[in-house]
Amino acid sequence: MTKPHILQVGPYPEWDQVPLDAAFHMHRYFEAPDKASFLAEIGPQIRGIATRGELGANVAMIGACPQLEVISVYGVGYDAVDLAACRERGIRVTNTPDVLTNDVADLGVAMMLVQSRGMIGAETWVRDGSWAAKGLYALQRRVWGKRAGVLGLGRIGFEVAKRLAGFDLEIAYSDVGPKDYAKGWEFIADPVALAARSDFLFVTLAASAATRHIVGAKVIEALGPEGMLINISRASNIDEEALLAALETGKLGSAALDVFEGEPKLNPRFLALSNVLLQPHHASGTYETRQAMGKLVRDNLMAHFAGQPLLTPVA
Repeated sequence: MTKPHILQVGPYPEWDQVPLDAAFHMHRYFEAPDKASFLAEIGPQIRGIATRGELGANVAMIGACPQLEVISVYGVGYDAVDLAACRERGIRVTNTPDVLTNDVADLGVAMMLVQSRGMIGAETWVRDGSWAAKGLYALQRRVWGKRAGVLGLGRIGFEVAKRLAGFDLEIAYSDVGPKDYAKGWEFIADPVALAARSDFLFVTLAASAATRHIVGAKVIEALGPEGMLINISRASNIDEEALLAALETGKLGSAALDVFEGEPKLNPRFLALSNVLLQPHHASGTYETRQAMGKLVRDNLMAHFAGQPLLTPVA
């Protein structure tokens, strides 16, 4: 059987690249010096696109591939894929949910703990000799017994809330409606009201046009000068200008962020702040999860070209 031609938008680890190359004709878009010319030349052969969540596939890329049948996304987020263009042409889209849920939840809770207890600064205090020279490190904020809000109680939000329950936090959440599986957790429909009753606000909802900047100035100010915002979803869910202004003026106590607009070139104003924990979009960054994500990308592509049902379709 002739190998299908696949457009590869970004690099993958060797453990993914080798089996992809064995099963398909992989065309490395990310290595092309002139990407427009590359697409014009190879586009008519392309039947599938393998991409990453943050890279997606825009309307121009999709349009350059008239034989395109399927887009397989390495990541749970698929907001960077032009779904309208895909629906118009009947192109299937898949992502890699579930396999990364627990790692993302782990990092979100770890970020809360690290930022609350000042652990980055505390390690520096030991390493640079300040402990010996200056004495005890400054007091920090406790976590247990506080109030947590989870904005978006999907797969990841649910796992975050489960973990927070282990720290005896009072949990509330916002979503499109109450969830049957949220036993004992308070449902608060309005994100501003959720922020107002929370010491920690976790942003865990999927990104879409409807959720863009859902965490704006009103939500951030409601969280307040002793509150913490933790984002392990998508950067577009937060109004970064409002967030930066609140962090700079003390209207928001602190933040812990794994995602940024324009990453990896984040706004340099973040770098000047001592009340924000910065992470390099690595919530799913464990060997085990990344290997499972890569396998799911391949399995979806192979299922499609074998005429079998897709494992994790989103469109």
